[in-house]
Amino acid sequence: MHDYHELLGAAGPLARHVAGFMPRAAQQQMADAVAAAIQSHDKLIVEAGTGTGKTFAYLLPAVHSGRKVIISTGTRHLQDQLFHNDLPVVREALNAPVSTALLKGRSNYLCLHRLALTAGEGRYLSRQQLHELEQIRAWSGRTRRGDIAGLGEIPEDSALWPRVTSTVDNCLGQECEFFRDCFVVKARRAAMEADVVVINHHLLFADMVLREEGFGELLPGVDAIIVDEAHQIPEVASVFFGTSISSHQLHDLVRDIQIESLREAADMSDLPETAQQLEGILRRIRLALGQADRRAAWADIGDDRPVTELMQELTTVFTRLAGRLEAAAERGKGLDNCRQRATVVLERLRALLEEPSGEYVPWFETQRQSFRLNLTPLNVAPAFTKALEGLPGAWIFTSATLAVGANFSYFASRLGLEKARTLQLESPFDYEHNALLYLPEALPDPADRRYTQAVVDCARAVLAASRGRAFLLFTSHTALQEAAALLEGTVDYPLLVQGSAPRADLLARFRHLGNAILLGTSSFWEGVDVRGGALSCVIIDKLPFASPGDPVLQARSEALRRQGRSPFLDYQLPNAVIALKQGAGRLIRDVDDRGVLVLCDPRLRQRSYGRVFLNSLPGMPRTGNVRDIHDFFAHDVHAATATSVRGETH
Repeated sequence: MHDYHELLGAAGPLARHVAGFMPRAAQQQMADAVAAAIQSHDKLIVEAGTGTGKTFAYLLPAVHSGRKVIISTGTRHLQDQLFHNDLPVVREALNAPVSTALLKGRSNYLCLHRLALTAGEGRYLSRQQLHELEQIRAWSGRTRRGDIAGLGEIPEDSALWPRVTSTVDNCLGQECEFFRDCFVVKARRAAMEADVVVINHHLLFADMVLREEGFGELLPGVDAIIVDEAHQIPEVASVFFGTSISSHQLHDLVRDIQIESLREAADMSDLPETAQQLEGILRRIRLALGQADRRAAWADIGDDRPVTELMQELTTVFTRLAGRLEAAAERGKGLDNCRQRATVVLERLRALLEEPSGEYVPWFETQRQSFRLNLTPLNVAPAFTKALEGLPGAWIFTSATLAVGANFSYFASRLGLEKARTLQLESPFDYEHNALLYLPEALPDPADRRYTQAVVDCARAVLAASRGRAFLLFTSHTALQEAAALLEGTVDYPLLVQGSAPRADLLARFRHLGNAILLGTSSFWEGVDVRGGALSCVIIDKLPFASPGDPVLQARSEALRRQGRSPFLDYQLPNAVIALKQGAGRLIRDVDDRGVLVLCDPRLRQRSYGRVFLNSLPGMPRTGNVRDIHDFFAHDVHAATATSVRGETH
């Protein structure tokens, strides 16, 4: 075993290679625990408070171990940060001859076959898409990795990306004419040969559960899997241990059938006609499910005759389409691939429309022009533990938010990890002197229709003291939009509103302005890192309890009642505590950061469970007097230099 107190100490290699590196006892303690888990193939759960430096705390033992290690992160952004920044620093600091690889899901890599197909149907593209297509074609000849993140000129949400990348459904595999040059194949080959591989949670589960992403042969040979941002794992597992069909998936299949039938079976006119008929049914189903965005149990519309009849029609037409594809499959690789996809979709469709077992929740969700049908397991722990049995190496789960107070039982029980070792490390940041918790008094009950107005009124007084430089985090889009309308044109600082621009653009603008107010919902509660004075205040409107109307929440709550347990205490409360810790964690991101956390919800004072939330936050002074916020910021050099730019909205 290596001495991580020395390696991560003031005279250690990282101190020599990382500007501003400071030794942290919690980081050294975590590194020791991770190294021991890798050595003994243990399961370890580590909550490492913000500022612990958990990335280096697991990278050093991973690189030092000489073992095959997979590191899984929550997002592609974190993947890129780990692979391009953190891993090279550790490798250089330790002078370690370790090979590394970055592996993403196939939709992140340019598909040369799909690019050729899209180029062939150029007449159906808009002028903007044609311009983007030319950029992609030129780039395809230069890129070595084919990672679409490398072509920053085209927005991530461009409608062209899904047309020039592959999915599990439409990949032709070894039958593809571009197989030898395939970027996905090259990335997997590099992962097979590397010592340390960086992936993300969706990729990990897609292969662990479904064997979809093609590196399944890698997992059994791995000595350790380190899961960062592990608080996301129970929900990711729920997706992959369940079943779903989306209208996007079906529309893509219809489009591919139409393209491939023209290429490979132009004489079979009934094939594109049947596919076109399917398009019409999908549009009618979306209309029948209602205009509003919605998440609801399938039972809520089980007696809705128009929906029931449309689902029967969908199954009938899809069965006919699958039969025609069976006859057409021998015409070419493209149609054979469509046949395989149709067979899988038909099986899923029948499973979704059958009478469900008590172990799964059937539900649906709608968004604008799309819908998704889902079958979600009530409890993923049995399936997850069974999957782990086939992968006997070490498993390390880490995040800044895994425990409720000092208790890990909520997280551990959801994944069947009750026997795992646990370690809780507090943040080394000085919350006692650098932070203030404001609990406003006299706010109405969160169910009151005037509540958001009251939150905005409260926020105005705080923003005057902080001089902008704030996140306002909401638990619903409705509240966010109401607050944005109330604040627009009435505050002396730039207003940035989620949805008005891509998240990355809003964050870049927020950092650049230095005195802005950003309004966001769930996507800004985690994975956002703004250091320095630009973010000096985080205001949270309500405790982040899941919507009581959520179909999965309702079903899991009912299952807990049948077991004689409390849905609120055993599920809803710990889930909300972890979510609140994520939101509050946006405030202090560096050793010199100072800021005020405002929790508006009066239930923190009025209900007994409020103590559970407060005791799970870092220890900091509390106040109910807004004058204390003015005093806190009175000598803040960042507040003094924040300039006033009235009414700028983006």
